Amino acid sequence: MKKFIATLLIIMLGISAYAETCTCEDEIIAREHMFCEKCAECNQVLIKNLENVICKGNAFRIVFDCKFWSECSKAGDKVNFSVPEAIYTQEGTLLIPAGSKLVATVIKIEKQRVPNKNARVYLTFDCLMLPDGTAISMNARPCTKDSSLKEGPWHTAGKLAAWTLGLGIVGAGAGTGFAFIPNPAKLGVGYAIGIPVGTTVGLVTGLITPGLKYHAKAGESIVIMLCEDLCIKKQCQ
Repeated sequence: MKKFIATLLIIMLGISAYAETCTCEDEIIAREHMFCEKCAECNQVLIKNLENVICKGNAFRIVFDCKFWSECSKAGDKVNFSVPEAIYTQEGTLLIPAGSKLVATVIKIEKQRVPNKNARVYLTFDCLMLPDGTAISMNARPCTKDSSLKEGPWHTAGKLAAWTLGLGIVGAGAGTGFAFIPNPAKLGVGYAIGIPVGTTVGLVTGLITPGLKYHAKAGESIVIMLCEDLCIKKQCQ
């Protein structure tokens, strides 16, 4: 009889422990969605009992904490970023609180080159720090075609325009000077010759000079994409 009671107690305790274990399991309770950036490959978020999982391929926007200049950086340097606004799912679940920090490592910098090749900065994001001090390992990269940061086409176009306009003005001045030497009446001819020559030389010069260095101001935003799932403990909303 004693053996029977002892066996029964063991079975009951085992069932109780199993039930407690099951209750604490981090099970998927919902599937929600991120607000998509254009470059995102996914928008799925797994909502679990104990944590939220932002799936690989999701993308979100962050900002530089300090100014960044490619010519002043090298491989191995750390670069700090922040999450300017809290990131929620479309369904309203808080994923990343505002003010969270991200740490990136510079893995490679390609300097600007001739002809007109802009500098490229390659980063890997390896740590997310929540406002409560929790550090979370992550794996993300800039959400661009080649995973690099570089000056955009508008900056490059501005550089070419500056060269073209600048030497166009020089050409106009030279044409004016040449026109006045033999005959002031030939001023229009001087302009007609000088301006096209100057602008053509300016455009060609802009194309064959080194490209732009990469500069970012504090607070300037970029978009990053997750290369692996990002698991974050649930936050109080």
